Amino acid sequence: MKKIINTKHAPAPIGPYNQAVLKGDMLFTSGQIAIDPTSGELVTGNITEETTMVMENMKAVLDAAGMTFENVLKTSIFISDMKNFSEINLVYGKYFDEANAPARETVEVANLPKYVNVEISMIASR
Repeated sequence: MKKIINTKHAPAPIGPYNQAVLKGDMLFTSGQIAIDPTSGELVTGNITEETTMVMENMKAVLDAAGMTFENVLKTSIFISDMKNFSEINLVYGKYFDEANAPARETVEVANLPKYVNVEISMIASR
């Protein structure tokens, strides 16, 4: 049976989905964008701030499921401009031990929800 994971410490979904679904020991997160969960406002000052907000939102979702970034097996990163890859990668890298970092793909897309610059989803396991 699946368990729905939702936390007030990450932005509420903006559509018919949940922040994450736990099935057994596997956690499947929805993509997180840079919405401040306290104010509900987008954080778009610069790509570093935006990526940090995304990762902090993801941290809150993982925490609600009783997990950390150490549990992450795979991430998917969607970005609106590959020119931002290096800055996004610097922020993202602060959340993982490089020796045990998850598998990952990074894909440039035409648009993202609310026209943000980065969206990240994860698969984790206990």
